[in-house]
Amino acid sequence: MSLILILMLIGALLLLIIGFSIIQQQKERAEAERRLEVSRHRAIIDETETVLANSSVASCSSHIILILYRRIQDALEQSISHASGQLLGDYQRRLADLNIQINSISAATPQVPPVENFRLPDNDRQILDLVKTLKKLKAILRAEHNKGKVDPSVFNVEEMRIDSLQQRINVESMISRARAACYMKQYGSSKQMVTKALSTLHLIKAQTPNDPFITRKVDEAKQLLDEIMGAQKNSGPAVPQARKNEGDDLDMLFQPKKKW
Repeated sequence: MSLILILMLIGALLLLIIGFSIIQQQKERAEAERRLEVSRHRAIIDETETVLANSSVASCSSHIILILYRRIQDALEQSISHASGQLLGDYQRRLADLNIQINSISAATPQVPPVENFRLPDNDRQILDLVKTLKKLKAILRAEHNKGKVDPSVFNVEEMRIDSLQQRINVESMISRARAACYMKQYGSSKQMVTKALSTLHLIKAQTPNDPFITRKVDEAKQLLDEIMGAQKNSGPAVPQARKNEGDDLDMLFQPKKKW
């Protein structure tokens, strides 16, 4: 009888150990998932804040700013449900401040800077940051639209704005590279890039005919194309002097001999 009791106690102990192990594994799994969610939302917040930091250079409208703020708002709300301690307090304070900003922008008249007033930064590093910002901004806009968080009319207008800005940067880059290729006497590549830049400029001009930036760039590209054509013509293959002398010698050799 005592043996059976001992065996039962051992079995019960084993069940307790197994049960405790399962519960512990579930807790660890839940904690890992919680940390993963916090990390994911932290990445969303950081990415969106980086785009916001460059929003003035990217000539963003208040519609885009509001979309970015609401993206951070959603990430903060999700993070609060998984955070604890000091981190929870930080998220709650940031969310309160963000809600004030969102209400202020929503109540104000929408601000949409004209694309025609856009100017490229003078610094190459700033231009590179702008290109990255526009790429991220377009991805964010599409992702939020797919979630149903962006009005279709706003989405269409803002995506066209981003496309226009990217085209302008691309044109500026092509003209700059064409000028560099011309300086290196790579006239074929230079001419090809200028022609492509002009084609893009004419497409943009059809959409915004009164854009002074595009008009100026068309004139600049045409002038550069004339310079390339002139330089290419002037650099045509010249007859080497040695070859010319060789021809004179052959003429003298085969000309009729004079009789003395």
